[in-house]
Amino acid sequence: MTPIELRGHHLLCLLGYRGKGYSDGFCANMTGIYERLRRDPETTIRLTVGPDAVCAAFPADQPSHCENASVYRKDAEIAGLVGMQPGDIWSWSAICEAVAARVRPDDIATICRDCRWEPYGLCREGVAHIHADPDRRLRELPEG
Repeated sequence: MTPIELRGHHLLCLLGYRGKGYSDGFCANMTGIYERLRRDPETTIRLTVGPDAVCAAFPADQPSHCENASVYRKDAEIAGLVGMQPGDIWSWSAICEAVAARVRPDDIATICRDCRWEPYGLCREGVAHIHADPDRRLRELPEG
């Protein structure tokens, strides 16, 4: 199966995803990716530079941030922290193991300081969950 193309910061966004996002279409796409990774952690991910499978569903009626310098900065910092380089193909489970070994929940406040979602604490909770879960599996999404 073809790897899912993801940029660096979406590796942590997916850990914190709880069913909320920029639009219904965005959430449907993100939920589809999330559920695929939750159900099959051996799904492969190709680290990409720039817009990826998540960005593909960003709503056209909102100002896009997918090409902003701050987003590329987060991509590079998070990929480096996890130990990936653009073009690398890893299983989702290997990414979760690397996050558990190399990323701390408190890192989110610094790396993602300019993200509009950071104050909600979702990604911090997602990283904490990966640390606490011995299977390093994504949580079920909340109902509704």
